[in-house]
Amino acid sequence: MSISVNFNEAGLTSLALAKVGNPLRGEPLLTSKALCQFDDDEADLLTACFLKSFKSLELHKLSGERGPESNPIFEYASAVFSNPEELLDASSEIAKHLFAKSHHPNIKSGDLCISLIEGIIVKGEATRGLCIIKSENKVPFLQVSEHEGDLVLTTQHGIYPDKIDKGCLVINHGKDEGFVVYLFDKSGNTHFWNRDFAGAVPVRDENYLTKRFGELCVNFAQKGLPEGVNEERRMAVAGKAIDYMNNNNEFEIRDFEQSLDDPELIDQFTRFREDYGQETGTVIEDQFNLSAPEARKAKKRLKGKLKLDTGAELLLSSAFIDQADDLLERGYDKEKEMNFLKIYFDKQLQ
Repeated sequence: MSISVNFNEAGLTSLALAKVGNPLRGEPLLTSKALCQFDDDEADLLTACFLKSFKSLELHKLSGERGPESNPIFEYASAVFSNPEELLDASSEIAKHLFAKSHHPNIKSGDLCISLIEGIIVKGEATRGLCIIKSENKVPFLQVSEHEGDLVLTTQHGIYPDKIDKGCLVINHGKDEGFVVYLFDKSGNTHFWNRDFAGAVPVRDENYLTKRFGELCVNFAQKGLPEGVNEERRMAVAGKAIDYMNNNNEFEIRDFEQSLDDPELIDQFTRFREDYGQETGTVIEDQFNLSAPEARKAKKRLKGKLKLDTGAELLLSSAFIDQADDLLERGYDKEKEMNFLKIYFDKQLQ
């Protein structure tokens, strides 16, 4: 279900507000009684602020116990997409839904902005989006203004675009599968925002599976090998797995295990893969198409770090790991009674 989404022509057309507290702390829920009024310049600014954080995110879809139709966000988004005049009522229901899900001491109160976005391009066609953002932290800023012929400095607090904490963008595309959805939660607590509030699940396409498999390989290298294995060996194992991703169009578990070319390593990987799936809930199929862009990203992200007790730290890139046998030498100095590393290079880069 890999799709192309373009925000270049998108524009915010209507906006509703709410303040959502935490019921456990006796904090209230307040919703706007009318849609916000703004001019074209303000609409452009709001559009850029709200959509900025939704770029390059994983694809999700809305889900429910009895299918997408049983998901409240699906219901409210469907109503707004069918009739934009429903935004105010739908935004009030969305705020109530979030308030009802906020019964946990770690959930912060915040300002909720719910807007209708027109002109999102999906596969060359313009469509609508329902944008829900929550800001839990106010940023202080200074404003210089004129008053009775003089200049006055005032301090105010507001929402800073880069500090928006949570976001959910439902796009009017793929309705039968639960709409296309993009989400972010900068607190890292995706269970609350993605699962409890939005009821969204990742789309298990080739991009998702390739990225998860790359993460599995790196975790295996870091945690699945015996304690005595050095960092170069660990990263070489991860590098070999990620090279498989970059050199093949399709992942097939038996073919991958053969590429490891080490029965003991294969057994260790098989056990770790099973444990990793149970612990994280990330189960990866035995066969799927590989995403070339995600495979390249995995190789770029592959880095190893050597942290020594003398305070020195060495960052090893994937390119270095591929040549570690020729460029890095370990040894032991009997006079100093200490281990040492020797690295070979032609010249120092600026």
